[in-house]
Amino acid sequence: MADDKDAEQTEEKTGGKKKKIILFGIIGVVLIITVVLVLWLFGGSSTQQQTASGESDSTAPSSSPRPEVGNALYVGMPRPFVFIVPGDSRERTVQIKAQLMVRGEQNEELAKKHIPLIEGTLHEVFSSSTADKLKRAEGKGQLRELALAEVRTALEDVTGNPVVEQVLFTSLVMQ
Repeated sequence: MADDKDAEQTEEKTGGKKKKIILFGIIGVVLIITVVLVLWLFGGSSTQQQTASGESDSTAPSSSPRPEVGNALYVGMPRPFVFIVPGDSRERTVQIKAQLMVRGEQNEELAKKHIPLIEGTLHEVFSSSTADKLKRAEGKGQLRELALAEVRTALEDVTGNPVVEQVLFTSLVMQ
């Protein structure tokens, strides 16, 4: 009986040691994988940023005036634009939700300050469209470009710089 108790205790000790070794092995593998993933994700982005900044310094500026360089920030329009456009057989109701992409916090503040001007300009541009244009992707792209040009012109008249880099449609519904 004493031999049975000793045998059970040695089995428990060796079983416990095996479990600890396996547990430490698993923890080690997980740590190694985590470190590799962190280095891969964060290490790759810094080299891409350095490459991108090096390329932007060497390229010539584009023909269209761009707002100052900074972080891309998005200014959402507080309400969707709802308007009626003429269609081929009948008038259509359109709803567009839009956001503006600006660069830098100063331009973000300027855009937020002039939301009523921007909304008025966008509503004027959007309502001048037709249902036939809004059915096609090219027509939507042209409308976005026209909206950008008009908003930039309106803001440049008031603030002295174009402020907005892109007009983005987050939703476009036509009934």
